[in-house]
Amino acid sequence: MADAFSSSSENVIQRQVDVRETSRTPQGNLEDLYQIKETCDFITHNQFQKVALQFPDGLLQDSVAVTAEIERNCDSKVFILGDTSYGSCCVDEVAAEHVGADCMVHYGSACLSPSKRLPLIYVFEKRPLELEACASAFRQLYPDTQSHVIVLYDVSYTHAIDDLAERLSPEYPNLVLSSLFVEGDRCHLHGPVKSKHGGGRSEQGDGQVLRQFGRQMCLKHGLNISDYAMFYVGQEGATLRNFMMTWNRCCFCSFDPDTKVGRTESVNVNRALMKRYYAVERAKDASVVGILVGTLGVENYLSIIQQLKETIHRAGKKSYMFAMGKLNVAKLANFLEIDIFVLIACPENSLLDSSEFYKPVVTPFEMEVACNKNREWSEEYVTDFRHLLPGGRSHVPVADGQEEMEQTDVSLITGALRSSHLQDSDHSPFITLVVLRNQTMTLANTNTAASFLANRSWHGLEQKLGETPVEKAVQGRRGIAIAYEEEGTS
Repeated sequence: MADAFSSSSENVIQRQVDVRETSRTPQGNLEDLYQIKETCDFITHNQFQKVALQFPDGLLQDSVAVTAEIERNCDSKVFILGDTSYGSCCVDEVAAEHVGADCMVHYGSACLSPSKRLPLIYVFEKRPLELEACASAFRQLYPDTQSHVIVLYDVSYTHAIDDLAERLSPEYPNLVLSSLFVEGDRCHLHGPVKSKHGGGRSEQGDGQVLRQFGRQMCLKHGLNISDYAMFYVGQEGATLRNFMMTWNRCCFCSFDPDTKVGRTESVNVNRALMKRYYAVERAKDASVVGILVGTLGVENYLSIIQQLKETIHRAGKKSYMFAMGKLNVAKLANFLEIDIFVLIACPENSLLDSSEFYKPVVTPFEMEVACNKNREWSEEYVTDFRHLLPGGRSHVPVADGQEEMEQTDVSLITGALRSSHLQDSDHSPFITLVVLRNQTMTLANTNTAASFLANRSWHGLEQKLGETPVEKAVQGRRGIAIAYEEEGTS
């Protein structure tokens, strides 16, 4: 450890770092893994001239080879989209439009959120699944063969789910297998995405068909989603967490194909919901709200931003909108005047763990619970912001000023009284700069976020057009900050 801190500047510059190169897929397996023939047929049939291929970081090692195969079989120009603006599970249509793409191909894991700008096809990974181990784990977790169970899975295991159902369906007559679907006529799925078991039942119409998060399942007549247990095939992560928070009254079990271990999920959903409710209480106490744009591709993201701005305004709070790409602690720490942030993102990326952030980050649903007195915290938890919009299954109109007068309640965090009321839309809180401080009619200025920024010692780069003389480029320094070459050694 001593050498790591005593190395000279020259050694630091010349030091070689061992980096493991991710193994590339053999050329012979590219056709099957990336479904190149189906992709080329889709491109050729629609006569697309410019095609954008969106790869997650884990598949970038194959991007050049896949691009070469598509260009060899199609008379089209192909562009590779690597580092996406937000989460790799979402379609980055903005980046595709920068190159003038006519369509997109999204590879890898996907949240299947609807997008409307460009024609789109999904190509999922084909991760290996040990069918016998998975079926054996299912039997151990559900010894009662009459159990009502819905099988959910990560999109990377779509290719193997029908074979799993063939092993389990004869033993479990009440088994429901979910199938994948995408909304919109311009979105397409490649591969065996229509299940022979769960998907077929939905077409027969023998029960309620539930479509959510890109999954489709048919429930038996007289049963609802809370009457079923859930069996998830895939690794622990954002997809499973989204399912568990949304269907929080269902018992979840999972099978990890990497470790080949099945388990009953021990995460206390009620405890997780209480942590989210604590964030709702923080939102009720907040005066200044930051709206974080976490997606530019999910349908109706502009509508939910506008609805949130109006709801926050009517609750007597100020709101500011931020578009900063992928979030991290350092970015949000620059805005100390913000009391709480609300993230607009796809369902899988909305449930951000903000324990390391200086200020909490909540979902649009949680912000509405804090600001809309007509919406109550209940067993329903909404991660898809589209359901909060007018016409959505979870939409709750905001009460007007006549329905609700000013109310006072007690903060569960600080114990102080707080006033919660709806603002008149004709009187914006942003223009109230002077308030009555006491009975002697002394006036005091309120500190808005703008004045807070004005008092900062650092305000960012200033253009100073016409004030800075133009100079020729000069030779810069060489080395590292602790010892530039021209400074010599001490």
